[in-house]
Amino acid sequence: MNSWVNSAEILGSDLPLELSGTGNRRALLMDALREAVRSGRLAPGTRLPPYRSLAADLGLARNTVADAYAELVAEGWLAARQGSGTRVAERAVPVTPVHQPRTPERAARPVHDLVQGQPDPSVFPRTAWLASARRALAAAPDDAFGPGDPHGRPELRRALAGYLARVRGVRAAPERVVLCSGAAHGLRLLAEVVGGPWAAEEYGLPFHRALLASHGVGTRPLGVDADGARVNGLTRRDRAVLLTPAHQFPTGGPLHPGRRAAVVDWARATGGLVVEDDYDGEFRYDRQPVGAVQGLDPEHVVLLGSVSKSLSPTLRIGWMVLPQRLVGPVVTAKGEREQFSSATEQLTLADFVGSGAYDRQVRRMRQRHRRRRDQLVAALERRAPHIRVTGIAAGLHAVLELPPGTERSAVRAAAWQGLAVEGLADYLHPGSEGAGQADAPRDGLVVGYATPAESAYPEALEALCRALPPGLSLL
Repeated sequence: MNSWVNSAEILGSDLPLELSGTGNRRALLMDALREAVRSGRLAPGTRLPPYRSLAADLGLARNTVADAYAELVAEGWLAARQGSGTRVAERAVPVTPVHQPRTPERAARPVHDLVQGQPDPSVFPRTAWLASARRALAAAPDDAFGPGDPHGRPELRRALAGYLARVRGVRAAPERVVLCSGAAHGLRLLAEVVGGPWAAEEYGLPFHRALLASHGVGTRPLGVDADGARVNGLTRRDRAVLLTPAHQFPTGGPLHPGRRAAVVDWARATGGLVVEDDYDGEFRYDRQPVGAVQGLDPEHVVLLGSVSKSLSPTLRIGWMVLPQRLVGPVVTAKGEREQFSSATEQLTLADFVGSGAYDRQVRRMRQRHRRRRDQLVAALERRAPHIRVTGIAAGLHAVLELPPGTERSAVRAAAWQGLAVEGLADYLHPGSEGAGQADAPRDGLVVGYATPAESAYPEALEALCRALPPGLSLL
C-alpha cells in the first residue's frame, strides 16, 4: 500500500479536516472526522460533503469514504437519512473544549454616555452610503485599485473643493486639497513640515497637544473669552497657531470678526501659519454657519476637517486645504503612496457629496442635535435653573458652568449615577495658570448630547440633573 500524504484537507466542508500519518486510508479518515466532531469543529447537524465529492477531493476510492461514513454512523458520530445526506449526529457527543485564554473582565461601563464628540452610531446613513458605494465601485477607474496617490483620490478632492466653497466659504482649487485620515493625522503632518513652537487656545483637546509634543512641537496657551482666542498674544516666535474659530472647543462661541482679521494680519506680518480646525463648522443651530477663516487668506491659513462628526469616525477620512507652498512638503511627509484611507471609501464619499446625500445627512443631523440641545436646556431650566449653560449655538456639546470648587465632585457624582461626563479642567492647557493671557481656571461640565440613543436620552438627562452640586438642583 502506498504511503499516505502527511496532511490533506477536506475542502468540501466549511471547516477543513486534517489527515496525518500513514496507514489504512479509511482509518485515517475516520480518525480525522471523529477528532473534528470531538473538538467541536464540526458541530451537530453539520452536513458533510457527499462521499463522491470527498473521494474526488482527497483522491480516495468512493467505497473507502462510503465505508468510513457508514462505520461512523454505526458508532453514533454521524447520522444518515435518505434525501438529507450525511450529517454530524445531533446526539451529544462529549466535546473536548479547545483551550482559550481567559479574557480579562471589562471594567463596568457607564449606563449613559455624555462624553463630547461622538455621534450616535445608529444614525449612520447606511442605505444612502451603500447606494453611493455601488455607484462609486461601478464607475471606478482601474487605477483606483492600484497604489494610491498620497494627495488622495481626485474625485473626492474635487467634490470637497466644491462643497467647502459653497458651505464654508473656502477658497481653494482641488489641487490644494490633500486627504488624510482625520484632523489628528493632518496635525501630525503639519507638525513635521512646519515645526514649532505653536500657540494654542488654552482650552482644547489634550490629545492634539500631546500629538504635537510627540513630534517635537511645543504649545503655549492663548487665553479664551466670549469672543474666542485672544490672538493679540501671538508673537513673532510662534510658527503657527491652532484655533477652532467656528465654535471654540470646548467653551463655545465663534472667533470675533476683529480677531479673525487680527490673526490673519499676524500670519502675513510674521510668516506664521493659522491652523483652523473646522470643528463643528457645519453644526450651527441659531443662524447660518460662520464662514471659515481660510477664506480671508488661503496662503496663510490651513483648514482641517473630517467626517468624524457628520458621518462616523470609523471612516477615517479627513482633509487639509493648504497654502500652495505647503502642498508639496505635506505630500512628501505623507509618503509616496496612500496608506491611510481606503480608495474605495474615498470614491464612495465623493459620490455621497456629489449626489447631495451628504448635505441631506448634515441637515438631518443638525435638526437632531438642535432637538437634543433644546431638551438639555429645558431639563436644566426645570431641574437646575441656577446652572448657566454656554456654547449651545453650535456643536455636539454644551458647557455647564459650576460654582468654584465643585467640578471634581460633580464628575464623581455623575459616575455614581452611571453617567460618563467630563470636567472642563480636562481640556485646560497645563501651562495656562500664570500664563500672560490665560484666565483663572473655570469649573464646569462638558456635556455631549449626540451619543445616547433616543430612548435613553431623557434618562441620561435625569441622571445628569441628579449629579449636579448640592443646592443647585430643585430636587
